[in-house]
Amino acid sequence: MRAVVQHRYGGPEVLELAEVETPEPAADEVLIRVDAVAVSAGDVFLVHGEPRMVRLAFGLSRPRRPVPGRDVAGEVVAVGSAAKRFRVGDRVYAESDQGGWAELVTVPERFVAKRPSSIDAVHAAAVPVSGTTALQGLRLAGVRPAQHVLVNGASGGVGGFVVQLAKAMGAEVTGVCRGAKADHVRAIGADHVIDHTAEDFTVHEGRYDVVFDLVADHSLGRTRRALRRGGTLVLSSGRGGRVFGPLWRIAAASFTSPFVPQHLRTLAAKRDGDDLAELTRRIDAGEVRPVVDAVFPLERAAEAVARFEAGDVRGKLVFAVR
Repeated sequence: MRAVVQHRYGGPEVLELAEVETPEPAADEVLIRVDAVAVSAGDVFLVHGEPRMVRLAFGLSRPRRPVPGRDVAGEVVAVGSAAKRFRVGDRVYAESDQGGWAELVTVPERFVAKRPSSIDAVHAAAVPVSGTTALQGLRLAGVRPAQHVLVNGASGGVGGFVVQLAKAMGAEVTGVCRGAKADHVRAIGADHVIDHTAEDFTVHEGRYDVVFDLVADHSLGRTRRALRRGGTLVLSSGRGGRVFGPLWRIAAASFTSPFVPQHLRTLAAKRDGDDLAELTRRIDAGEVRPVVDAVFPLERAAEAVARFEAGDVRGKLVFAVR
């Protein structure tokens, strides 16, 4: 089968299209013929092998698994002997454990869900990683109707889902983004938009019940000043130093939280088929609309990653595989 591979860490230039061995599903897995697969921030971090501490798990000198990609949407073409939830021909989407930038991928069936009937495969591929991250973060914050939620990084893949899901939960939403993306953030449902190049959201002391931080461009102290007493800061950014990434920020939040009048929560999003099923229901109910900025063939993987790194993306970039 065809797949995008990388045999060393680096920038977009390390990616190439190659023929690789077709995977076989284990007993608890399904084999998915990939119609579309998205580009996520985590994929790009792993292409670079940064923060470098991740290489302890993914390969010190080069990736142990050379095919990146996790957000897949497609059709089940084979099932393992113990897999009971899906049948050949089911249209599904899933978060795979790497290997998604390919024509076929295996995924444990507990991380798979029927994809929404109201959208095509390209838009379905935009959902798994970003949608479940947003859903789990809002659940961690305990968002309730009439609360005021600020989303720092509202124009990106996760941020777009946070805005829409928070609105569906009855919250008033403020999105923080670059001014050129303000119309996009309003279009997906934000009640208010702050252009971070012209205004610092942290000057609004005590205004928000929840701050969902996807950017980490302010210190913890400045960020939490925007929260009301008893409010919650959800940290969900992979940015930080080249070696340890967000580890020090996570540690600082864990140490500080018991001593301040707000709750500082670090989101460790995980694969969850039940959360994907909930997102399917919300999408088909019209509460959430996946946003796709551009579609590329697998042959242009390096171009797609370069565009992601340029920071001009609204929503998600997606590869149309079939």
